[in-house]
Amino acid sequence: MLNIYRHTLIFFLLFCSVNVHAADENSMDDCSSSGGLNFICDIAAPEDLVIIPGTDWVVSSTSEEGTTGLYLIDAISKNTTSLYSPQAGRNRLNRNLYAACPGEPDLNNFQSHGLGIQTHVNSDGIYTLYAVSHGGREAIEVFELDVNSAMPEITWVGCVLMPDGLDANDVSAMRDGTILATVLMHPGFSFTELLSGVPTGAVYKWVPGSNGFVKLEGSELPGNNGIQVSEDETEIFVAASGLGAIITLANSNPTRVLRRTRTMGFAPDNVVYDSNGYLLTAGMRNDEPTCVGTGLPPVSNCPRGTIAVTIHPETMQDRVIMDTVATPGFSGATMAILPGGKEVWVGSFRASRIAYQLLNRMD
Repeated sequence: MLNIYRHTLIFFLLFCSVNVHAADENSMDDCSSSGGLNFICDIAAPEDLVIIPGTDWVVSSTSEEGTTGLYLIDAISKNTTSLYSPQAGRNRLNRNLYAACPGEPDLNNFQSHGLGIQTHVNSDGIYTLYAVSHGGREAIEVFELDVNSAMPEITWVGCVLMPDGLDANDVSAMRDGTILATVLMHPGFSFTELLSGVPTGAVYKWVPGSNGFVKLEGSELPGNNGIQVSEDETEIFVAASGLGAIITLANSNPTRVLRRTRTMGFAPDNVVYDSNGYLLTAGMRNDEPTCVGTGLPPVSNCPRGTIAVTIHPETMQDRVIMDTVATPGFSGATMAILPGGKEVWVGSFRASRIAYQLLNRMD
């Protein structure tokens, strides 16, 4: 059991913490339902998904460099379109806020990863979207999302570069524009250390007007992965993949651990709020029976079931809302959202599709 978990997490973290090209072992021409899951296809490695508040639109990250940097999905029709690409979206650098940003991203060498969105629209009906970028540069890219039209319109407005040698994993932001980003593993650390419980990563904070990101002392965890600022902005929820848990930190520097979930049966990746104020996270099943005895790292040669949970942010008690069997059509689960509150959508770091199914009633 332990070896299976370690092999799984190592492969999982390799894909989720470095500049990713979709391994896409699950790529199939057939987009029909499988294993109790339905699919939205033809998106390379939709690692993170965010719902544009108050709408039926979902934004997806992707590793499709040179074609599309971000996708827009209609949660009702399931139709997808390029949101930010060489043919879609605009660029307008806000030099007042992002003076150190060297310019717009190179979409021929651009991979989006973790996403974050402001939950409060401004007076002009515009949300702020944040995206981790790999490829041409390691940065947090900042966009405006205008929801006043029939379809949201996107404009890139700036970036904050990551410190040299550090790759961001996920991002969240505060109402004043402060950005929080996770680094899974600092240079010099190994996955063996991460899996042994050694703090390998941390949370980094950028405040508008400052020169760059600063590490939050005390935020070091075994594999800092997904991140979400609490609604009152006094706490930070971080997925510690090496612990199999979501950790609550005080939003201070230095910070401290306030509480945590139990150790779950999967390595949680991204973490987001649902519309009811609960946290959502997901990942691949650790003890996948079909992966036993293959003699190779299980995640690299066999599909793994998906587990998604909802978490009470104060008690940190979790409840399973998706628990699927392994299916060749989908593996590499990273996160969960609930568009419209009726379906569970799950992203992936390796599939060419988003999986979804009806949400079972929760008491």
